[in-house]
Amino acid sequence: MTSSAAETSTAAEPAATQAPSRLHRLTERLSSWLAAAATIPRILAKAPLTVTLLVALWVIGLATGSIRHGPSDKLLSHVGVGTDALTDGKWWTLFSYGFWASGLTPYIVSTVLALATLLPAERRMGALRAGGIFLLCQVVGALLGIAAIEVGAVAGDLWLKDAVGGLSVGSSVGLTGVGLALSASLTALWRRRTRLLLITATVLFLFYAGEVLDIARAGAAFVGVVAGVLLFTQRRSLRDIRLKPSSHAETRVLVALFAATSALGPLITWVTDSQSGPLAIYKDLFVGEGALANDVEDACVRTSTTPALCTELRSEYLITHSVAQLMLLVPLFVLVVIALGLWRARRMAWWAAVLFEVAIFGVTLRYFLYTRSGFVKDSPDLVTPLTIYSIGLLLVPVAVLVVLVVTRRHFQVRAEKGTALTFLTIAVLAFLVVGAAYIKFGYDARDQFAPVPTFQQMVSDYPKRLVPPAYLIAFETRTAVFVPVGGWAKALYELAGPVFWLVTLAGLFVAFWRAGARRKVDNSGQAEALLLKNGGSTLSYMTTWPGNEYWISPDGRAAVAYRVIGTTALTMGDPYGEPDARHVAVAEFTAFCDAQGWSPCFYSVTGETKQASDELGWSAVQVAEDTMLDLPDLAFTGKKWQDVRTALNKAGKAGITAHWYTWPTAPVAIQEQVRALSEEWVADKGLPEMGFTLGGLDELDDPRVRILVAVDEEGTLHGITSWLPCYREDRPIGWTLDFMRRSGEGFRGVMEFLIATAALSFKEEGAEFLSLSGAPLARIDRGEQAVPLQRVLDIAGKALEPVYGFRSLLAFKAKFQPDYLPLYMAYPDPAQLPAIGTAIGKAYLPHTTPGQMVRLSRQFTASS
Repeated sequence: MTSSAAETSTAAEPAATQAPSRLHRLTERLSSWLAAAATIPRILAKAPLTVTLLVALWVIGLATGSIRHGPSDKLLSHVGVGTDALTDGKWWTLFSYGFWASGLTPYIVSTVLALATLLPAERRMGALRAGGIFLLCQVVGALLGIAAIEVGAVAGDLWLKDAVGGLSVGSSVGLTGVGLALSASLTALWRRRTRLLLITATVLFLFYAGEVLDIARAGAAFVGVVAGVLLFTQRRSLRDIRLKPSSHAETRVLVALFAATSALGPLITWVTDSQSGPLAIYKDLFVGEGALANDVEDACVRTSTTPALCTELRSEYLITHSVAQLMLLVPLFVLVVIALGLWRARRMAWWAAVLFEVAIFGVTLRYFLYTRSGFVKDSPDLVTPLTIYSIGLLLVPVAVLVVLVVTRRHFQVRAEKGTALTFLTIAVLAFLVVGAAYIKFGYDARDQFAPVPTFQQMVSDYPKRLVPPAYLIAFETRTAVFVPVGGWAKALYELAGPVFWLVTLAGLFVAFWRAGARRKVDNSGQAEALLLKNGGSTLSYMTTWPGNEYWISPDGRAAVAYRVIGTTALTMGDPYGEPDARHVAVAEFTAFCDAQGWSPCFYSVTGETKQASDELGWSAVQVAEDTMLDLPDLAFTGKKWQDVRTALNKAGKAGITAHWYTWPTAPVAIQEQVRALSEEWVADKGLPEMGFTLGGLDELDDPRVRILVAVDEEGTLHGITSWLPCYREDRPIGWTLDFMRRSGEGFRGVMEFLIATAALSFKEEGAEFLSLSGAPLARIDRGEQAVPLQRVLDIAGKALEPVYGFRSLLAFKAKFQPDYLPLYMAYPDPAQLPAIGTAIGKAYLPHTTPGQMVRLSRQFTASS
């Protein structure tokens, strides 16, 4: 793509002088805001069912005073669904329970869920069908849930027996069913993710929260899946609808989420304050609660209570009501960091997950044995249900371990050498430093503890500050033998655990997040040989620029140039090599990236690569417009070429001549003037010079790259263009415009003169085509309806116009009557767009200073 776009237009002054007035900018900004706001009513106007449901939900909630804490007990008895409601003949509750929620948070969650499921379902299926599925899932889901409760109660299950008299309200039942029905119409990627998210949430709420609504939601989920299959897959064969294997990347996402479920479930019981589910019995292992004030008061006032128990409860109460409460969530934090490492395909995270699940199994088993001994003594009739539920809970880490073992081949990215040792060093140092501070300063302030501890007690107490209380209780270890009463002692007591885990988890996160160890193979020679023999797109020669790595296909017939930024493997243009191997190379390179834990992104690619990515189910958006001139039939005749002929004629009259060089052979005087032009441009803008697909001075220094300069009779440089070769059978058959600079005080038509001269010269040499290269974030209007991301890029292009002038560049190229060819960005996962955007930004602006970024953002904001 052409660099220094803002300076190419001879019909306008430099971009800085084209900036609109403040009033004009304010008017444009206000117009864009109004236009964005105007789209909301249009979207909602196409979703009357969703709007009606949300309005009814909130209006009824406000009218009945149910927003903050749900409907009153009296109202709940008339609108809530449950076994007693149907037994009493209140059949209407099968419909009414969906128009209330149990509190402010459920109201908000229901609203978000409606916008995420019912709104797209209504637009895809129509209001009548979407509404029918909503009611079907709500009614049948409740009936299935009530039937399950009745059957379980008769069978003697304590959980379902307790649910017999319960009443619940909430629209999430029908909305979950609608979302699962809608998932059948989505692409394979989003169908899998939607089902995973909704079904996982349904199962977790079912077994950990366990309320009537959660049981009904499970029934609705079943109805939704069946309805979706019947509606959207009736014309497909069984082969089309069977479960298909996931990619490496998608498998890692699924495994990471599954591994996290052992902590997400207890988190649900903590957030919802519901412990009715059968697997909620040991939630303290992940999300503890600590002691309550009443517990402390009772234990410390009663004469029958030992002082040791009073001290332990006071310690737990202090932890619960201070920053030390983070200790109650340590297992959850550890598992979340491990899950992130699994998502990043780290082998180290896989081993950490295995060790963690083994530890959780052991701790859960020990907690069960500890709890069972108490039940045997006080409630022997509850021992059998406790054992059954405990076995179910023990199966969770076992299931995770099985999944980890089965999918271990997907986690092969090893950390850089020394990463594990660095993390262990950080963890050990954190333990020693925090421990030394706790013991030293705590013993110095020992009079601020009650009872006053000895030095040995301070040492033995330190490890307890790093462990959640539930784990100490499970192993029948006293949680505390003293508690602080104020001053330094209290601060040390509360901060020791959080500080240690903050440092340790941060070190673990960095170890998982940093780039994996890669053995870089210098196969640039093989890649260059493929390029020279077979060529590629008009941008393929840019792959020889510094900063790229090269992937060679297994058969050695195709190559891809790429650079890894974060988790994104960003390609520079299309695959190149033998023509019949380029199409397959897209899938093969994707598999290669998948194995490395990267998300591939093919950037600035032609329609051929887009077609290959379409076959993989990818998304694509246009990011530039290539402009091509067919040289054999080129002739500057006719009215449409008037500007070009004028430039050629005026150049002759002004004594401007064109000279071909390569940078190594160019006279020193020419080189110095080119450098001066570039420095003048950068200094004038005060903004970074872009790279990646936009060449600079460094890219000129190549004997295969030709430069054409315009000088006057005194040897003064007026402009320069550089041309990249496009090869076939080891010889150039076309040329691509790259570097462009013109003097602000020189001949005004110098760019038209240089390009026209180059085109005629290449035509005489027998070249087939000339590309004026792509204009980033600019495109012609082909009358197609732009997708949301395309509209965002169009807005960005408009906003950056005063800064880099990409649209002006495209308008300038129109003088040469080119054929327009769109260039695309193809990507497999829309969820990776933020990471892809960051990668592209770093590729184009790798050396931007903070001051330049501030100035660029100001100009972007002012112009948008």
